[in-house]
Amino acid sequence: MSAAAQPSVPTELRADTSLKIILETALLTSAEPLPLSELKKLGDTPLDNHQVGMLLEEIALDWQGRGVELTQVASGWRFRARPHMQPYLDRLNPQKAPRYSRAVLETLAIITYHQPVTRGDIEEIRGVTVSATILKTLEARGWIEVVGTRDTPGRPELFATSKQLLDDLNLRALQELPTLQQLGGLLEQQTGTDKP
Repeated sequence: MSAAAQPSVPTELRADTSLKIILETALLTSAEPLPLSELKKLGDTPLDNHQVGMLLEEIALDWQGRGVELTQVASGWRFRARPHMQPYLDRLNPQKAPRYSRAVLETLAIITYHQPVTRGDIEEIRGVTVSATILKTLEARGWIEVVGTRDTPGRPELFATSKQLLDDLNLRALQELPTLQQLGGLLEQQTGTDKP
C-alpha cells in the first residue's frame, strides 16, 4: 500500500494511542484467537514475546471483574464471555447446542487420549465398527484431522485432535485435560449422586 493510499490518523490520536490499546482493540474485534506472531506485528517497532506477554497480562488484569475475560487458547489469545455469563447470552440466541451421540463422544475421547490413532485402533478400543459418519462429523466440526498414515499394509490414516478442539474447550494444550483416572473418578462420583 503506498503512503498516499494509507488512511490518515489524526496526530493527537497517534500520540495518545498506546500499544496496549492497539492490542486490546485487535483482540476485541477479531473473530478468531490471535497468536503472538500476529500481535507482534501491531507495533510500530519490532516487539519481542516478553513485551507482548507483559501487555497481555496488563489487559487481562484490566478486564478482571467484568463479563468478558482475555484468555490464552491453543491458537493464541482471545476475549470470551466468562462462563457465568453464558445463560444470559443464550437468551439472545436461544438455539440449542448440537447434541452428539455417545458413539461420537466415545470416538472423540479415544482420539484425544490415544492420538494419533487409526480407525482400526478406535474400533479395537470401542469394540464396535466406527462408521465413516462419526469421523466425518468430528472432521466437519474441526475437532479432529488426519495427521499422516501408519506405515502398515493399507496405510491407514492417523487421526489426532486439532487446535480448534482446544480452542472450543478454552485450553492451551492437551495436558490441561483431566487424566483418564480423574475422569473415571468424576464418573463414579456422578453415578453415586444419581442413586436414590
